[in-house]
Amino acid sequence: MNLSRRDFLKATGLSGVGLALASLGLDVGKVEAAAKEYKLTGGREFTSVCHFCGCGCGTIGYVKDGKLINLEGAADAPVNRGGLCPKGIGYGHIPNAELRPKCPMYRAPGSDHWEEISWEEAIDRAARAMKKARDENWVGQDEANGYKFMSNRTDAIGFVGGSQVNNEECYQLIKMARALGVVFIDNQTRVCHATTPPALNAAFGRGAMTGSWYNLKHAKMIWIEGSNMAECHPMAMKNVMEAKDNGAIIVHVDVRYTRTSRVADHFFQLRPGTDIAFLGALINYIIQNKKYDADYLRRNTNAFCLLRDDFDFDAGIFSGYNEKTRTYNKETWGYKLDANGKPVKAPTMATKGTVMDHLARHFSRYTFEKASAITGMPVADIKKAAELFSTITPTVMMYALGMTQHTIGVENIRCFTIIQLLMGNIGVSGGGIDAMRGQPNVQSSTDYGIMFQYYPAYLSYPTHVDDTLAKWTHHNGTFRAKFLKNLLKAWFGDAANASNDYMFNALPIRNGTHNDSMYIMFEKAMAGIVKCIYVCGQNPQMTNANLTIVNKGLKNLDTLIVQDVFVNETAAFWERPGDNPADIKTEVIFLPAGSYLERCGSMTNSMRMLQWRMKGPDPTNDSRPDYWICDKLWKRIVSLYKDSTDPKDNTIKLLTWNYGDPEANGEAYVENIMKECNGYDLKDGHLLRGIREIRDDGTTMAGMWIFTGVFGDGVNMTKRRGQEDRGGMGIYPNYAWVWPDNIHMLYNRASCDENGKPVRPGQKIVWWDEEKGMWDGYDVPDVADRTQGPNTPGGQKPFRMNAEGFARLFAAEHSDVENGETRDHSYVPVDGPMPEFYEPVESPTKNMMNEGQKTEFNPCVIYPRIPELQKIGTPDEYPYVLCSSSLTEHWCSGTITRNIPYLNELVKEPFVEISEQLAAKLGIRGGDRVRVSTTRSAIEVKAMVTKRAQPLMVNGKETHMIWMPYNWGFKGLSKGPSTNYLTIDALDPNVQEQEFKACLANVERL
Repeated sequence: MNLSRRDFLKATGLSGVGLALASLGLDVGKVEAAAKEYKLTGGREFTSVCHFCGCGCGTIGYVKDGKLINLEGAADAPVNRGGLCPKGIGYGHIPNAELRPKCPMYRAPGSDHWEEISWEEAIDRAARAMKKARDENWVGQDEANGYKFMSNRTDAIGFVGGSQVNNEECYQLIKMARALGVVFIDNQTRVCHATTPPALNAAFGRGAMTGSWYNLKHAKMIWIEGSNMAECHPMAMKNVMEAKDNGAIIVHVDVRYTRTSRVADHFFQLRPGTDIAFLGALINYIIQNKKYDADYLRRNTNAFCLLRDDFDFDAGIFSGYNEKTRTYNKETWGYKLDANGKPVKAPTMATKGTVMDHLARHFSRYTFEKASAITGMPVADIKKAAELFSTITPTVMMYALGMTQHTIGVENIRCFTIIQLLMGNIGVSGGGIDAMRGQPNVQSSTDYGIMFQYYPAYLSYPTHVDDTLAKWTHHNGTFRAKFLKNLLKAWFGDAANASNDYMFNALPIRNGTHNDSMYIMFEKAMAGIVKCIYVCGQNPQMTNANLTIVNKGLKNLDTLIVQDVFVNETAAFWERPGDNPADIKTEVIFLPAGSYLERCGSMTNSMRMLQWRMKGPDPTNDSRPDYWICDKLWKRIVSLYKDSTDPKDNTIKLLTWNYGDPEANGEAYVENIMKECNGYDLKDGHLLRGIREIRDDGTTMAGMWIFTGVFGDGVNMTKRRGQEDRGGMGIYPNYAWVWPDNIHMLYNRASCDENGKPVRPGQKIVWWDEEKGMWDGYDVPDVADRTQGPNTPGGQKPFRMNAEGFARLFAAEHSDVENGETRDHSYVPVDGPMPEFYEPVESPTKNMMNEGQKTEFNPCVIYPRIPELQKIGTPDEYPYVLCSSSLTEHWCSGTITRNIPYLNELVKEPFVEISEQLAAKLGIRGGDRVRVSTTRSAIEVKAMVTKRAQPLMVNGKETHMIWMPYNWGFKGLSKGPSTNYLTIDALDPNVQEQEFKACLANVERL
């Protein structure tokens, strides 16, 4: 067929490509198949996992002559079933992106340009800089509150990153950092989901998403709050839509109407930072109207437990508060105990002094009217929401950063745990609380303890109050001490044994009188204490709040080391418009990393699933896999210390690093790291099959106890792609592997009665099998020992990771003591055993929760820390509430997405979204340039005028919210001002996460 270009374009323009081809007499199916076959002829297929949000979408790529020629969604991946969002499919551009650096680079102090250097020089410079900072700033003995202790640390080095590197690389980073004596350790979770683990842990014993993406189809209602899921987790939303097709009701609660609201059956708008007032009214309604599942509460929670008589709450303050230190003594937040130290239970929940009694009285203040005045949501809407939640079950609650990024972030999420326990929605099919992570491996960078307060696998990091293994065990329990000993055996091998407390004191001890988060890291850099920062796969010059402090900290360093796919704003901070490079004396070493497609390893998505990434194309230019860079860097550091006789350097010499040569066989090298995480039986050498095989006597080792079993018997479970779904419950037990022990629905023992029989037989997932004499199910039963039946103590612990063995509506201070020793201790948030509403630090109104309120914002928040750079704005000068988040088309700091041309065409610049009412008031039209300011900074962007964020009546006054994306900076193909110069760095007192979602701002037309 002869066809002119004009005729072809005319046909396709009128009717679409498929119809156009058909109109020309061509078989569309055959043309598409032939085109794909031609395109991929001779190509090697590989599977991987998407780089962006925490959905963990499977991808399939094709490589020819070492180059990527195609990237698409994997049809057999149960999360996305072949689909990918615009970002996911756009990543195919990255292996050949024009701005990928050619080789390692060096920026000398005061220089205005990069110098290209060799890998040998780059690694040597980085190693020597870290050694210099460590040796010249070593803290041997330290003092805290008059107590002297051996700290064995350096405050001069900071480590940032891990959320974009693979699991095995996370493990390398944390081993390296801790062995160097570093305590300033953090990753992207600090600014996104740091509040999630403590909140969920306080209720359930673990701090992760309770279910799976593909179990959503069994929910009768999906409640999405604090997330624009359709934009930020599109493939998870695909599973939500399947649930909707099955008849589920979709509810969206958020601060503006979004694409998620559009597909919801019900949308409820509230003021940023007021979720506790709203959820508190729902909790009050459920309790007062006895809408709760009384049998579930009896079987699975502490609702019947009696609290101490000296526990009290008055005008926003719990008992034990010290106004001078802004801290609580949590002793009074405990149970009445029997002679064996166990919580005393009352005959009924209504008995005075029970947890349920206190809960009912506490939340009785949260009336619909009070919640309406605080949130701005009409009373009728709050009542409707309460009726929906209390009548439809099972329900899955899903959330993201709209709930976490607050100074009350932990208590926000605690409201979810309370309301879901009241309704019996935890541990059951179609129920749960799903924390939607926003980075590809932020779940595992948290799992691996790339945070100042954790060892790997959520073991508490020691401070001066537990500076020996005996003290640590007393505070954390023998149950967890077993796992810590196995970690230390993995890190120090034969050098770690019972006689030296498994080298517990070889690693640094934190000074617990201050936090060592990323925010404090940059403040200490400003003060000249932190001298060298190593950033791997992160961009804090874009993603932190109050970027002025980050920039000042970077300018005061001796050395900055950045390891990334592109030269981002952090690496090039000295190029910031308006700054003079000659005045900036920080040396910068840039290490070009391979993209996710260019290396192998495993990743962990939001639902705790570990999946394998195969290597695809060859690394671009002279970039290298992160595991290769980490290996070379650590081995160079070790070589620099080989002749040292200083005792402080023994830790470096003794640390195990026996993974082989990353250049000889990259896949074998990476798998050797995961085998160490899995753990070995040191008696016969076999890889441990599960957590049950871990022993306490030094004869096993496991670097990540929650991952034990992922390499059981030598099989890499992350590579599995089985499609079996026995019972049709959305478990897929043979697809990849889920921590812990391949349990997909955490706490699933709670779905059964005392006799082990499913309470909802139509949705059963586990049960006690009398004939087999063991727990069985479509999922792995969440019990300590599958042979311990319902009539045994072990079979009656539905929430076995809590010291009590049951879930906690009230987060009581409690240790389970056996034979005079602490077996386990339950976590308690520092700012209260129950949620209480407090205003954001910057608020447009007064705290209206009750008369005589003693505090406006969270009483445990300490802010400002640096008064001249952390002023608190007032509503007379800054009358509008600023909320920030991300977009479908751009992701986080934009390091990747702003280097993908077509994504820049879709959304090319930052903007501020304002309501029609506010636009009319200020004389602003869509497209006008405006100045957005806070007490911290001001930037100029275009205005987008929409209906999506309606003004709300708050405490009788009309209140406006403005919204901005934060994805732009001064590097990449698309440049723009950074919203995070405006945002506030007031921090949640539990985990030091910033209040991105609510600060005060002004808007002026230019």
